[in-house]
Amino acid sequence: MPRRTRPATADRFATLAIHAGQAPDPTTGAIMTPIYATSTYVQEKPGVHKGYDYSRTNNPTRAALESNLAALEGARYGLAFSSGCGAADTLLGGLLKTGDHVVSGSDVYGGTYRLFTRVFRKFGVDFTFVDTSVPGAIEGAWRPATRLLWLESPSNPLLKITDLRAACGFARKHGAVSVVDNTFATPVLQQPLSLGASVVLHSTTKYLGGHSDTVGGALLMNDRALWKELKYFQNAIGAIPGPFDSWLVLRGTKTVHVRVERACENARRIAAWLSRRPEVTRIHYPGLRSDAGHAVAKKQMKDFGAMISFDMRGTLARSVRFISSTRLFALAESLGGVESLIEHPASMTHGSIPREERLKSGLTDGLVRLSVGIEDVRDLVADLEQALKR
Repeated sequence: MPRRTRPATADRFATLAIHAGQAPDPTTGAIMTPIYATSTYVQEKPGVHKGYDYSRTNNPTRAALESNLAALEGARYGLAFSSGCGAADTLLGGLLKTGDHVVSGSDVYGGTYRLFTRVFRKFGVDFTFVDTSVPGAIEGAWRPATRLLWLESPSNPLLKITDLRAACGFARKHGAVSVVDNTFATPVLQQPLSLGASVVLHSTTKYLGGHSDTVGGALLMNDRALWKELKYFQNAIGAIPGPFDSWLVLRGTKTVHVRVERACENARRIAAWLSRRPEVTRIHYPGLRSDAGHAVAKKQMKDFGAMISFDMRGTLARSVRFISSTRLFALAESLGGVESLIEHPASMTHGSIPREERLKSGLTDGLVRLSVGIEDVRDLVADLEQALKR
């Protein structure tokens, strides 16, 4: 059963995106990976089968996706899940026990914060949230019981940049597992395993799927013992994607490099335009030289991503009016699709974080987040301009 992909290969990223884990079907020669819509598999005799016995445990379409995602992240092993939160839940449940401590970035996805504070704290796991982009912050929060370091870089929604090599190296030195949520950057722009991370997490719902039509997650790693442990919990917990969702993400990864490159190009132009607007008081985008994370991002990323957030001048009502007035930027949660999205983090994606905690991390009530798509950038700028004039 395909669970491994060679970590060293002559094929480059764009080739891997299209071919890794996706050999022609051996029965029919079909060039596209089939959707194996089956729950179970015929066995030759009890316990003797062709690598598949039950689809919660293994499915050929899911196996192809896991191999493909592993190749894109430069990993030896991949595990696919029904959502990014399902991947996070399996990881935390598989690695932590009562009394353990986690150091996490303070600027994280609201669903991650909710999983940490409303679910795993009930089981006696403690969490400390710090600004991991600040040198020394991780070291200052570290305890003898720290077992896990959780990082987002760029972070959601403030696009803060953490020096991944330094942070993951510190965790490794102290015997802890480092996890990098690479959803915003994608493996097109950044491969955290090569920077020392133990595990990479993705919401494949976003750029990897890329078409806003499926929900999924993934964990990628190089350590076999860690993979075996998490594979056991993947099967035990059962938060796995169905074959059709797996196929949809596989379809998305074939073009992820093209889509991300175009979206990054659009985002650079929009960020530069926003930086000249009097209605905007602060832009969070690592591609601007004025951004605090620019130098580190330039060192560890191939480009700066297609997410932008910014604070608007005036009242919350002014921000809400702007967000509600766009025509092409759809007001919706999520990100990473071909279409551009706009949202209000304080009341939408990060609404589960208490206001006091949001404000401490810099997430204001007036913050606006853009997921820049691949439309003609001139139309996107025109849309933002007309909304700002409302």
